[in-house]
Amino acid sequence: MDPLLLVEDKNELRAMLRKALERAGYAVEEAPDGVAAIQKVRARRYLVVITDLKMPGASGLDVLRETKSADPTIPVLLLTAFGSVEEAVTAMKEGAFDFLQKPVDLDHLKLLVQRAAQQQELLRENLLLREEYSTRYGFPRIVGEHASIREVSAQIQKVAGTDSTVLLLGESGTGKELFARAVHHLSPRRDKAFVALNCAAIPETLVENELFGHERGAFTGAQARKVGKMDLAHHGTLFLDEMGDLPLAIQAKLLRVLEERRFERVGGTQSIDVDVRIVVATNRNLQKLVQEKLFREDLFFRISAVPMTIPPLRERGADVLLLAHHFLDKFSREFGKPGLELSEDARARLQEYRWPGNVRELQNTLERAAILADGLTIRADSLQLPPVKPDAAQLPAGLLPPEFRWEGSLEEVTARAVGHVERALLEATLRDCKWNKTRTAEVLDISPKTLLAKLRSAGLEE
Repeated sequence: MDPLLLVEDKNELRAMLRKALERAGYAVEEAPDGVAAIQKVRARRYLVVITDLKMPGASGLDVLRETKSADPTIPVLLLTAFGSVEEAVTAMKEGAFDFLQKPVDLDHLKLLVQRAAQQQELLRENLLLREEYSTRYGFPRIVGEHASIREVSAQIQKVAGTDSTVLLLGESGTGKELFARAVHHLSPRRDKAFVALNCAAIPETLVENELFGHERGAFTGAQARKVGKMDLAHHGTLFLDEMGDLPLAIQAKLLRVLEERRFERVGGTQSIDVDVRIVVATNRNLQKLVQEKLFREDLFFRISAVPMTIPPLRERGADVLLLAHHFLDKFSREFGKPGLELSEDARARLQEYRWPGNVRELQNTLERAAILADGLTIRADSLQLPPVKPDAAQLPAGLLPPEFRWEGSLEEVTARAVGHVERALLEATLRDCKWNKTRTAEVLDISPKTLLAKLRSAGLEE
């Protein structure tokens, strides 16, 4: 939970209020004047700001304005001396949550803080899903209304303010890097670097060099020191995508970073201290990799304290259309084609498709359709999606071969499927009947003539 910021120029009163709030279970940071308070609210996020109204230098009203400019969801409580109630009312018109007259009633103060904190929680609910906040703070907006995506977004907001390692799980294309960037932008490190490294995109022999850098002379051709991603992410966030592909030797070094906050460059002997928040992502089953001795068990437990699974697009219901319209608006602006829209059959096609490539595939589909669109209406055939295939789990095992062709009309695909099933049944029955055609016809309850015709059609005559 974020701390409270207590702003009061009188040392004894500030110390008394701090003790009372800490006894109530709050973490408290102090500022002795308005100038120091303004610097603090610009640097990090607070649960509630409690400030004296009249102070030398910057006033409580200045603190209020700067707080609301930095984050309008932070409630501000004003402490006022007798005779300044009118000023306090004016401050409330500018966004203050409430005011409290001195001498301070501690029980009343704790009640107001509790109410203010509850209000902030409501204001920040699903912050990642709100376009106005993504625009204000520059973090990527998560588009979605499905319960699964709202739950993950809420979890991200809770963990972002900590330094805990976050493990993002999910299929390729679900938007794991988007969520990793959201963790960074909602954290106290948001003004520092966000550095990403795709562990699967780099040859195994170069991963260590990319991650930790090297010293001059570390190997042939190393004529100067190279700073690695770990160095670049100092005080910021390091995102390691496709973590399951990280070589075992590098896993051990990463574990040291997580436990000791230090590393060594390739060819170096000096340990380098580093302050970095690490977010990792993978579409692989890390527990299975641990069992296969391809992933360190101690590292798995170290990074899986806060695991979050990003749901695949096919499980997000109406979010498919929500995202489709979001991307279509984006590409309409980019390509200078205002007014692009989806036809009814296009919307139906988008919803029935399984999206194995998830959000990334949907984005690419809408981009292609927007580029190639001749008019303002995008129809189903303009999406150029492959034919719909039933989920293999919905079919009896072995009913249809993996290479079965689903292209064509309903009649064509049905005839192809029936032919495959007939051939399999004919062959199995013939085998059970020791290739006796008369007995086979009896078992299948068809005439010998019909059996011969079907055997000929299925290529089983011999």
